[in-house]
Amino acid sequence: MKEGVKLKIIIASDHSSIEMKESVKNFLVNKNIEVIDIGTNDNRSVDYPDYAEKLGNMVISNKNSFGILICGTGIGMSIAVNKIKGIRGALCLFPDMARLARTHNNANVLVMGGRLMGVELANWTVETFLETKFEGGRHETRVNKISDLEE
Repeated sequence: MKEGVKLKIIIASDHSSIEMKESVKNFLVNKNIEVIDIGTNDNRSVDYPDYAEKLGNMVISNKNSFGILICGTGIGMSIAVNKIKGIRGALCLFPDMARLARTHNNANVLVMGGRLMGVELANWTVETFLETKFEGGRHETRVNKISDLEE
């Protein structure tokens, strides 16, 4: 992120992970980070690809944003969001994964498993993801090759 540019986080979950989404959202708001919550907001069953698609498109259209997706394992959301051109969604279950997703892959969407992580671990993973910068260099060449696969 550029200095002086306000960070915006777009967040969504499926029905299995609403409690974790709310906890992460509160964690971010308490850090004075703007959060856009696109749902879901109750425990009725939903189709996670719908939320992954909406979030991915919002991240692409807002260059000063990152996305956070949460479903039971994170696997479904990760697969779905990575179908959107320009998205590099990374399933991260602990902070070191988040750090490497940012430094090596320039991930713009963090995906987590609500059934696999506790709230403290999720918040720590989010914090690491948002505080970590992309290294560029040899990693930029690799990220560009990933982007080329979208063509």
